Amino acid sequence: MAAKDAAPPRLIAQNRKARHEYFIEDKLEAGIVLAGSEVKSLREGRSNIADAYAAEKDGEIWLVNAYIPEYKAAAHFGHETRRPRKLLLHKRQRDRLIGEVQREGVTLVPLSMYFNERGIAKVELGIAKGKHKYDKRETVKKRDWERQKARLMRAKG
Repeated sequence: MAAKDAAPPRLIAQNRKARHEYFIEDKLEAGIVLAGSEVKSLREGRSNIADAYAAEKDGEIWLVNAYIPEYKAAAHFGHETRRPRKLLLHKRQRDRLIGEVQREGVTLVPLSMYFNERGIAKVELGIAKGKHKYDKRETVKKRDWERQKARLMRAKG
């Protein structure tokens, strides 16, 4: 029997604004506690994590303000769309993140939400520091220069 190729993670939602607004220092993967109707709704792929963030509460890490729309077929067994959702981390990871968040100017930002190869919903968290306006302008300048340089190299052959 031939071995199956590992399927790439299926992307549910992505926070594209995060890389513009923050310097991402480190990334890690976390599980997320979901209700059945939330999983069904995520499989439809209409969620949004652009305004979401992760915060510490009672020694746990929670995903706050992530939008998962109601699943229509769930009827009265549905879920609240923007409720806080508990993130599943190893104790050492959780303690490290809590220590990082307590530092000045550091926040936890969800970068993407996806289903892994086993079909389990995961969140990629980034340990982020906020950018100033001049940092954002510098990033735009650098990106434009790289694009222009690539055009010049293509034109020369």
